[in-house]
Amino acid sequence: MGGRALMVLPLLFASTLACAAGDDTYAAMLEYLTHSRIDGQALNGSTGAIALNLAAGDFNQQANLRALAVGDNASVQVNARQRQDGNTGNAPDAAIAGIGGQALGNASGLVSINQASGTANAQLNTASAVLAQQGTSEASADQWLAGVCVCKQETTSAGTGPQGSGTRVHAAAVEAEAMHGLQGVVQLNQIAGSNNVTANHLMIDAGMTPR
Repeated sequence: MGGRALMVLPLLFASTLACAAGDDTYAAMLEYLTHSRIDGQALNGSTGAIALNLAAGDFNQQANLRALAVGDNASVQVNARQRQDGNTGNAPDAAIAGIGGQALGNASGLVSINQASGTANAQLNTASAVLAQQGTSEASADQWLAGVCVCKQETTSAGTGPQGSGTRVHAAAVEAEAMHGLQGVVQLNQIAGSNNVTANHLMIDAGMTPR
């Protein structure tokens, strides 16, 4: 007698976020979804220098840069160049970036977060500090303004129609309980979409107290 072969096929589940309009059709199941989330107890109670890059999608660029100088004669400079040209990608039908649960609750220190859901986004956080008796100098504003560039990007609809097969959903949010009790310096870049540029820059320039 011949044996019987059992074939198990994987099931494809559609995200409830992609079906925000109640569309559970096969077309909606094929939508391009980008969903990045920080949740639960992630980094809850953490202390010190915290740097987090989280991305869902294509061609996203993220950087967290820090510099510290201490001495009788001290100086510091932070330079960053993020650039991309000529990429072609699909714009997501659903782009969701969220921080929820009790993530980063009761944390303290320098917290730098880049979170992106989508296509061809650029995010940059910089923080620098100088503590010197003499010879300190502030960085000019021009140093920061030229820091990030996303040029000549093309994004097209992910679905079959002009706006995709379903309803477009773009959302970025920090939920009520997330980051509760967080103390210190917080840099947060949060993007849901395509071809966005965001940056946070912090510089502290202080002289030491003479003895």
